[in-house]
Amino acid sequence: MIAFSPTRLSALLLSVILLPGVLTAQEATITVKKSDTISIAVKPFSGSDAVISNKVVSNDLDLSGLFSVGIPERASFSIGGSAGGGSLQGVVTDNRGGVVLQKTYTGDARSAAHKFSDDIVETLTGQHGIAASKFAFVSTRTGAKEIYLSDYDGANQRQITQERAISVAPAISPDASRIAYTGYQSGYADIYLIDLHSGARSPIMKFPGTNSGASFSPDGSRIACTLSRDGNPELYIAAANGSGARRLTRSRGVESSPSWSPDGTEIVYSSDDTGGPQLYRISTAGGAPRRISTGFNYCTEPSWSPDGKKIAFTVRQGGFSIAVVDLASGATRVLDQGQDPCWGADSRHIIYSDGSTIMLMDTIKGRKTPVASGLGKVSEPSWSR
Repeated sequence: MIAFSPTRLSALLLSVILLPGVLTAQEATITVKKSDTISIAVKPFSGSDAVISNKVVSNDLDLSGLFSVGIPERASFSIGGSAGGGSLQGVVTDNRGGVVLQKTYTGDARSAAHKFSDDIVETLTGQHGIAASKFAFVSTRTGAKEIYLSDYDGANQRQITQERAISVAPAISPDASRIAYTGYQSGYADIYLIDLHSGARSPIMKFPGTNSGASFSPDGSRIACTLSRDGNPELYIAAANGSGARRLTRSRGVESSPSWSPDGTEIVYSSDDTGGPQLYRISTAGGAPRRISTGFNYCTEPSWSPDGKKIAFTVRQGGFSIAVVDLASGATRVLDQGQDPCWGADSRHIIYSDGSTIMLMDTIKGRKTPVASGLGKVSEPSWSR
């Protein structure tokens, strides 16, 4: 158990609100104004994996956009630890020497460091981190469209499918344990599911016609997808193993690219029922869809942010661009050229494709970081939570 005393960090406008008495690190509530960054210092780690752990944690905290790195004497918090032998002991102290976070992580050096980084973000800001997440994407590196998997920062890229056929539209489950994708191994579009731990692959949607564009629900128990089993491409919901498919939409257009609301009660999707593709939202229980006004005539590939406040999507205005609509105000802004946006767990960062590169963008600061390139044409990233 660790005793805390209230501390005012006026230079950074950071207030730390602590309950009286003896608290654990998890009980500390720290509030940060949106315009603030927290001053931190990352001290050299010790141990056989010190170099890689120090590098990963420093990069994670930098990419988060929440911190500014300074010298220990002037920092509000100092971060350090030891790493080696399959574990990392991480420690965060405030500028009075009080321990704010102290925890041991197991696993390889990179994954342990990512977990430590996410705990730092949550402890100091109350927000979700993205460091331990992974993303799936499509690459033409081998000459065929195949599915790849990567850490959020572009490390540990590996090819998942080796079908020598078309494999597209990957959807990674929220816990990064499974990938659903559209494969043409049979000559037709079917949906397959891969268990990333065992490597087992099985078809889960093989109805006559098109089976494509799976999207996992927030709890990973269901998928939404496009099926043309009844003639017209419509949205369906099914269990994650493909069973119990239930039709959700009924229109004359083509429905595609479903994305779940964070509470799992609605789906946003693209439909060309009234002409050019537009965004609609519909209850997962069924009913009439509602159009989302964006101010653009061509809107596809929506992604609902985990905080429920925003939807990122692709617009076409000459070329393709990434836009975000605020659901409360209706305001829409264009972020960059590209396609296939997908939100991270922090509802701050998105990943998307510019054709040759998968980009990571801080939507608040506008900072862009390439996380997958040199792999031919890359597209359709899907991000775990």
